Amino acid sequence: MMITWRSIVLYAIGGLVIAGLVWAFSFNSIERADFTFCNGAEIKTVDPAIVTGQPEGRVIWAIFEGLCSWHPKTLEPVPGVAERWKVSEDGLTYTFYLRDNALWTDGTPVVADDFYYSFRRMLHPETASEYAYELWYIDGAERYTTGRVEPGDPVEVELLEKPNDALPFARGKIIYGRLVDVEPAAEDGEPVYIVEVDGKRRRFQKPAAGSDTPADSEAENYAWILYDFRRVGIEVTGPREIRFHLKHPVPYFVNLLGFYPMSPVNRRCVETYGYPAWTKPENIVTNGPFMLEERRIRDRIRLVKNPLYWDADNVHLQTIDVLAVESAITGLNLFLTGDADWIPTVPNELVRDLMESHPESFRRAPYMVVEYYLLNCQRPPLDNPEVRRALAQALNKQEIVDRLLKTGQQPAYSLVPPGIGQYIDYTPPQCLPYDPVAARRRLEATDFREVLGNRRLELLYNTLESHQAIAELIQSQWKRSLNVDVRLQNQDWARYLASRREGAFDIARAGWIADYLDPNTFLEMFTTGNPNNHSRWSNPEYDRLIVEAQQESDTALRLKKYEQAEAILMDEMPIIPIFFGVTRNMVRPEVRGFYDNMLDVHPLKYIEIDKTP
Repeated sequence: MMITWRSIVLYAIGGLVIAGLVWAFSFNSIERADFTFCNGAEIKTVDPAIVTGQPEGRVIWAIFEGLCSWHPKTLEPVPGVAERWKVSEDGLTYTFYLRDNALWTDGTPVVADDFYYSFRRMLHPETASEYAYELWYIDGAERYTTGRVEPGDPVEVELLEKPNDALPFARGKIIYGRLVDVEPAAEDGEPVYIVEVDGKRRRFQKPAAGSDTPADSEAENYAWILYDFRRVGIEVTGPREIRFHLKHPVPYFVNLLGFYPMSPVNRRCVETYGYPAWTKPENIVTNGPFMLEERRIRDRIRLVKNPLYWDADNVHLQTIDVLAVESAITGLNLFLTGDADWIPTVPNELVRDLMESHPESFRRAPYMVVEYYLLNCQRPPLDNPEVRRALAQALNKQEIVDRLLKTGQQPAYSLVPPGIGQYIDYTPPQCLPYDPVAARRRLEATDFREVLGNRRLELLYNTLESHQAIAELIQSQWKRSLNVDVRLQNQDWARYLASRREGAFDIARAGWIADYLDPNTFLEMFTTGNPNNHSRWSNPEYDRLIVEAQQESDTALRLKKYEQAEAILMDEMPIIPIFFGVTRNMVRPEVRGFYDNMLDVHPLKYIEIDKTP
């Protein structure tokens, strides 16, 4: 039977009449933008240093611009604020030269000091950036973020008092010196840091809980004692020239600087208003092709063209609406009724129908993404690798992709997608295949049921129909194969991210899109202490292999070490890979400048609408 767009719309909006009326009211209250797209969940923030999600990334890439950006077709780095760069022969030094016509939206120039400030802010432990580790390739950066200092180290001491001319939210006054010694803390106290400053020794101590003054009467209170940032390998060598000194060669370093967390922020704006007020539309100062004009929580973000952007002549859209739409069915409804020009996903149950009825709009393409489940390795009984292996072996991943996904997704038996082999010579090691009998036998050989007792395992996922459907099928598979009862729990995007960070879960749905085309983007996050290692798993041999791979200049040896590391990951199973994804965008035929690529990144700068009749 031929399926018409009208029949699909009727299916999609069935049971959603009230939601449709709400959206209709919302659209009628604001003039239609040149381009409108559904962005998934309500974004957390537009602060580049803090965010980690794809919905936030789409907005940040539109309103900010880093030293470089990515070509929308090839994903190769192209000039951004930096008009050019050069790399030393040994691959350790990168120098970027900023263009002289790059401006902030307040009309002031974007200069090297803006990037220096932004990278320092991102690396500062108080910012708690989950992507700070991506800059740890820079000499001294990791020591600054982790706050690890030892006697003899050059340090900076941030005092509680601020410089006389400081803006309201500026950091405290900083003095520089050499750490001489650290006196251990007394009971219920804080350690004393002895720092030599200008030839004199000064004592610093934080007050104990419940007190306003240090216990040591000779000690000064302070905010932070960190490795001296002036010794970190980021150097401003001119008003429009910034240089990076790396610990070892990193072949994808320039690509990394095009990633949205590496965007600069305006220091005066941040220090005038503080977080989160500086990100409000009435306060924010940005430097990208678009500006943040309005934000309606749980509705939309309105972007407008930035007339001061250095390449404004090649930005075609005047206005963009970014809709906060979690429901794939609601998004499809908006697309099919003409109220959205792009939706990044569609309901699983309608995929095949839409591919047949809307071939001119449905965009399916290979995608460097993996969907997986995190297992909290600090929560018994999931601290037992045999339990984790049993849960993994009991999953029929082929059933998941055949019954629910239906768009060419592939069952995942590794963390790194095999598609990376199109770019480099890497073969991901495989985890255990589906074998419910062996899984049941493996589980019964452990003390799983005794340790679990009367409670049930909980499976956490962020609210989305497709996540729920997968969770329900996996729940039934574990019950059928292992006689294990699992309780499902869904949370909105912000609460779900917080639960993962806090370790408040047994099993949690997760997904990872490559930040660049290298195995490191997937494997590095499971090293000990990595902010994105929400599994809490730790393996010294894995850590060693990742570090050695990062420092290896021989490509073949480097990739071999990554393969060895992934083999450990797939043996101990702190995660269960579920499937490798494909893109499922729907884009109106008149949209130009939207290109399929392996990272599903679509810079809004290049989008235009063909108005030819």
